[in-house]
This record gives sequence, structure tokens and C-alpha cells, in this order.
Amino acid sequence: MDSRLAAAPRRAILELPDELVSQIAAGEVVERPASVVRELVDNALDAGASQVTVRLSAGGVRSIAVEDDGGGIPAQELPLALKRHATSKIRDLTELERVGTMGFRGEALAAIASIADLSLTSRTADAPHAFRLDARSGELQPAARATGTTVEVRELFFSTPARRKFLKTDATELAHALEAVRRHALARPDVGFAVWHEGRLVAQWRAGPRDQRLADVLGADFLQASRPVDSALGPLTLMGRAGQPEAARSRTDQQFLFVNGRFVRDRLISHAVRSAYEDQLHGSRQPAYVLFLQIEPELVDVNVHPTKIEVRFRDGRAVHQAVQRAVEQALAPTRAGHLVTSGTAPDTTAAPPERVAVAGDPAPGPAPGLAPGPGSSLAPGPASSPSAPLAAASWTPRQPSLLVREDAPPWSRPDRLAGSGGLPAWAALRQDFTSPPGPDRAADPASPAREPMGPTRPAAQDAAQDEYPLGRAIAQLAGVYVLAETAQGLVVVDMHAAHERIVYERLKQAADTGGPLPSQPLLIPHTMAATAAEVAAVQEEGEALMALGLEVDVLGPATLAVRSRPAALPQADLTELTRSVLAELQQVGSSRVVQRARDELLATMACHGAVRANRRLTLAEMDALLRDMEATERADTCNHGRPTWRHITLKELDSLFLRGR
Repeated sequence: MDSRLAAAPRRAILELPDELVSQIAAGEVVERPASVVRELVDNALDAGASQVTVRLSAGGVRSIAVEDDGGGIPAQELPLALKRHATSKIRDLTELERVGTMGFRGEALAAIASIADLSLTSRTADAPHAFRLDARSGELQPAARATGTTVEVRELFFSTPARRKFLKTDATELAHALEAVRRHALARPDVGFAVWHEGRLVAQWRAGPRDQRLADVLGADFLQASRPVDSALGPLTLMGRAGQPEAARSRTDQQFLFVNGRFVRDRLISHAVRSAYEDQLHGSRQPAYVLFLQIEPELVDVNVHPTKIEVRFRDGRAVHQAVQRAVEQALAPTRAGHLVTSGTAPDTTAAPPERVAVAGDPAPGPAPGLAPGPGSSLAPGPASSPSAPLAAASWTPRQPSLLVREDAPPWSRPDRLAGSGGLPAWAALRQDFTSPPGPDRAADPASPAREPMGPTRPAAQDAAQDEYPLGRAIAQLAGVYVLAETAQGLVVVDMHAAHERIVYERLKQAADTGGPLPSQPLLIPHTMAATAAEVAAVQEEGEALMALGLEVDVLGPATLAVRSRPAALPQADLTELTRSVLAELQQVGSSRVVQRARDELLATMACHGAVRANRRLTLAEMDALLRDMEATERADTCNHGRPTWRHITLKELDSLFLRGR
């Protein structure tokens, strides 16, 4: 018989020595130098520090020192602070269930002391001087220090050399330690932070307003490319900033979530945020966000993971829905409003452009089985209403391919853009741009004075252009793009992507009052094996499955029968479809799953119902499209996450032609 299969001789049950117990605990708490930095900065913040300084050597492997100006520890309590499960944060189970401090386990200092040389120097405000405690020898002696605490850790993992071999290079460990401090800096803008490495200052963040701290830590670009999130629902408050869809990244390195001031990784909330971006991100792009969730302590369990990086909510579905709704509301407004620099709202009393069609493909109607009710977005309405549709009409191809206004100046007309042999008729081009130089458009000293050489646009048209964020349409390019002139420059619109978003949002509004998705009965029920959890989900969420077009029955303790499928998915694998739906029903609840499936169907309908490329639009139709974009939520991206428009400022255009140089 193989000796490895032979029964080992029985060993007596013995109590482990305290040092080994501490080293086992250290394996859960301390993974690398960054773990030590995180735990020590947690303690500094709990002590009321207003300034925290971290000093590292060899990426933190050789030494780590964390200094704070908090309240300090009395001399008689210093030895107790190094014992396992000794803490000032909690006293009983009631306080544990309502813990509001960063630390509470009483394990960090003892765990670190078991695998490294540790010394603790502290002074309270009423003490004549500080005291220093050496964890290895237990010696307590006077020391010089201002009020606060300094924890020094030297030779990390010296007593467990096997663990030390798993550490990376000093540069990598330094990067992880810096990231740990960055997270604390984001959560506590009222506290100053400084990080030194090998005697050099490598990062510093001064105390200040939250937005300034976000700009200091993540860069001013993040602040400019994000939108504020501010929502309160009962015991839950969500604040922070959510990045605009076009600022999405290929990695998740700019996703920060804080629950009651503690950085955490929570799949539930991450899923909620991702759901809010669901039809606004292109491909596998990842949103950037910094969110601060405040919730009553008794509604969240922070005692889930030794590193305190995971939490568990008492009502996860409610938190999921609240977070998703708050981020959706932040992303809903279009960016077009930022193009208006006057600071005044558009004059809604001005006569809007004539409502015309942008159709040609079958006009998008309500989803099968979803009849639009009174006042729905699919019913004709006034032009100024956000739900006003692009009225049905036919399109006729027009030539030439670049269409311009009939009232446009002569130099911009197609017949003036080409001369003999296809060359531009430069002599006919107008020199005056109808607007005097501004701060961003300094007069070109090398160019002659700009005097009008042709008819100028009426003042009423200039006012109409300034009135609308996306300006007035002036041309259609290549049958794909709409060009619009604004007071700040040029707006280029992808007409299919823009119209697709408009149709999609209207279909969603109409479907909000509709019934279940259309289903197709199966002649022969599809049977499948199921787990106990899947059987329970079918029994609990039968109505939700019917709303999705899935009729599922329980045939036995481990067998399900699918009797109908969604009509929009005739080729789907029923087993995989049913399992994925049941898994999501268990995770995020029936309402969210039904809405997502419905939205995917409506997105497909909107894509087929939106205007196609190479459809020639009149200028009135282009203007109607622009006005609908301004009145439609999430109009900056199409249903697939592609941008619908881009803005080119006059300053950028000037730079292309070296004007003013």
C-alpha cells in the first residue's frame, strides 16, 4: 500500500502557543507592506489625526513608520495595545453591530509584532513626555515626541522567511503602499497625508474640500470628465462622482467605493454601478467612479473579512436599487447643456423648428404587446416636449452629398466649393466669420481686417443659434454626420447613433406602462436538470419569469420544464438562458432582471427603427434631431455606448489653421 494512503498516527489535541496563533492571524491580516500601512493608517484616523505621515524603506519591506498627531495612548496602556483582541473601539456585541471606527478587531498590532520588529511611541496631551515600547523585549522607556503616536515596523516577515519570498520588487511594493494611502486620502479630505520613501517625499495631499482632494488624487481630468452623485434614500446616502461614459477605461483602476468611510470591494454595489452604465458603455470598457455610501451601521456587517475589505448588507436588493438609481440620475442629463456659456436658460417661448420626420426605415412603434398610453413618448406632442417624436414622413435622396442651408453665405454653398478642375474657388471664399474676435479668438496680426464681403446672417438666426446647446444644423456630411454651428464652434453628430438613443428612450417610456414581454409557447416542453437553489428561485419568482416570456414549472426536486420562451430570442439555448435568468433573479431581484431583459429587446428594436446612414436629411429634419437630442436623457451615447456627438471649439479650429500665430 502507498505510504501516503496509510492512516497517520493519532496526535493529541493541544492548545497552540500564543506566538503561533498570532502568526496564523498575521497571515490573514498582513499580506504585504501595504497591508501594514493600511492597518496603521486606520488606527491613526481612529485616533483623530489631522495629519498622517508614512515613511518607507525598500518599499516597506525593510521599514515602515506611520506618524500621526492624534490623541495618543497612555503609557500604562501601551503594553496592552500589543495584545491580541485588545482594543478601545468596542466593548460588547451591541457595539460590534454598530461599529463606526476603521478598526475594531484588536488584531493588527499583535499580528504585525509576531512577524516583524515593532516599536510603539506615543504621548497624550496631558503627559509630560512620550513613552516608547519595544514589542520584542517589552521594554518601556521615555522618549521625545509631540502629542500623537508613531508605529515603527522593521524587517517585515523576518520570522517567517518563506512569506518574504513571495513579495515583489521594492518598486511594486511601494506602489501598493501608495495605493493604500490614496484610498485613505480619498475617504478623508479633512486629513493631510504625506508619503516618504528612502528619505524622498513621493506623495502629499493637503487637507481641503472633497472636490479638491479628488482632483489632487485622481487628477483634474477625472473631475472634468465626471458628474456629481448626490442622493439620499432613507438611512442611505450616496455621494461622490461618476465618470462620463466617454471617459471609461479599459481597466478598473479608477473604481473606488467607500462604505461609511471604509474602502471596500463589494460585488453587489459594483454590479449596481455597472447596471447604471449598461446601455452607455462601449464593449468591455469600465466606468470610473468614486462613491461614498453612508448607511446606518446596524444595516451593514463589516465583520466579514479579516482585512475589513468586504461588507454584507442587511437588505442588499434595496442598496443595489438605490445605488443604481442614483448613478443613473447623475448620468441622465446630456452634456449639451454645458455648451451654453451665457449661463441663462434657453428661451422656451421662441418658435421651435418645424417638426419633421427622420424616418425611411419602418418607424419604431411600441414593443409587441406594449400599447402607448395617453401622453406616452410614442404619441405626437409639441416640439418643446422631451417626448416629442420625429414625425413620420418619407425621405428622398438629395444631391450633392454635402447639404447646406439655402440661407448660408455663398462661400459655403456646394457650387462655390469647387472651381475649374475640381479645385476650390478660393477667391470666392468669404473672409468674415460674422463674429468679432473674442478672448479665445485673438485677431491674426498677419491677416487683414475682417470686413463683411457677403450677406450676413440675420440677427434672429444668430439668437436662435445661441439659444440651443447643440446649435443650428448647417450641413450633412457623407450621409452619416450632421454638422451644426454653435456660438462656441462646430458640433458633429452621428445621426444614426443619436436617433437610436432617442427612439430607445421613448420605447422605454412607453414600455414602463406595458405588460409582459411577448412569449412563444413550446410544442414540446424543454426539460433541464436544476439545483435546489434554481428550483427555489422558480417557485419564488414565477411572475417575474412570466414577465420575461419564460414559463417554467417544477417537475421534481431536481428537474424543471420550460414551456415558453421569449419571442425575441428564438435561437437562444433554453437551458443556459433559464439558468442565467434564475441566477440573476437570486442576485439582484426580479424587478431589475425584468427591466434589463426588456431594455435589451427595446434596444434591438430601436437600432432597427433608427435612421440609417446615407439617408438625406433636410435642414429642418437635422434641426429637429438636434432639438430631440437636447431633450433626451443619456443622449451623449447610443444604446451600444458609442458617442453620438463631438464638439470642436473655435480655438481648436484656429489651431488647425495656425491662426493667431
